[in-house]
Amino acid sequence: MHETKILYLLMSQERSLLQSISPKIWAFIAVYVAILLWWLSLNGFLFTPAQQDTLQNYVFGAIIGILPIVGGLIGARAGLRWGGVKSAMGKALLFLSSGLITWGIGTLIFAYYNIFSGVEVPFPSWADAAYIVSWPLWMLGAVSLSKASGVQFSLKKKNGQIFLMIIPVLVAFFSYYFQVVIARGGVLSASGGMGSVFFDLAYPIGDIVILTIAVLVFGLSSKYLGGRFKIPIWLVLFGFVLNYFADFSFAWTTTNETFFVGGWVDLLFVTTMWVLSLGVIMLDPGTLKE
Repeated sequence: MHETKILYLLMSQERSLLQSISPKIWAFIAVYVAILLWWLSLNGFLFTPAQQDTLQNYVFGAIIGILPIVGGLIGARAGLRWGGVKSAMGKALLFLSSGLITWGIGTLIFAYYNIFSGVEVPFPSWADAAYIVSWPLWMLGAVSLSKASGVQFSLKKKNGQIFLMIIPVLVAFFSYYFQVVIARGGVLSASGGMGSVFFDLAYPIGDIVILTIAVLVFGLSSKYLGGRFKIPIWLVLFGFVLNYFADFSFAWTTTNETFFVGGWVDLLFVTTMWVLSLGVIMLDPGTLKE
């Protein structure tokens, strides 16, 4: 599919989103509702006692990993339908989907440590190695998404150039405060050797870069987004924002030793991966029908 066709679809006005959503998307919505009900039951909100450090908690943690893998596989197929690496949207979907898959693999490894090794928060571990691969993949996906959504048009204007200079500074400032001062008590490097130091640095830096790109793409391209792909692109960008706060919450609760598998932080993670996956799936040119 040619780039001109992509931009036409992005900016064209289509019929109502609800009228064009495929059964595949409704099924994905139903899956999230089921996971939400399970979480409510697990945490004592559905007339059941709250549970911590049980097999059910750890199985719930594994489900968090399966969700983005499924979304990533569907998204990768969508990327190929857009023309793969021959188009900006195709590349965006392939990178975003690959990031979802590697993140999901990291979560399954995390769950393996929980279930079979009895380690609740493995760090550093092979799970972190898989997680960290998601960061550059998502960055490349967001950059490709920006090319498909009109950022290049806004950057030609003075307001867009000012926005480009200011946002990274603001994001870096607030990220340092939330991710380092609050979440990690002002200390980046934890005990445990070079692996801990590397990941303690990589996670907040990755969050800063991804959040910066997401804010820039949203701010510079929002006026160009229209038609049936407006909401999916916003979902992807919103997913990156949720991921930022999920990582912050995880760092904060583990630092304060209040994290447990299946708790509110995991609900934030599962919501993040669901939003990202849903946005990727909805960008499939065959999912929202003509």
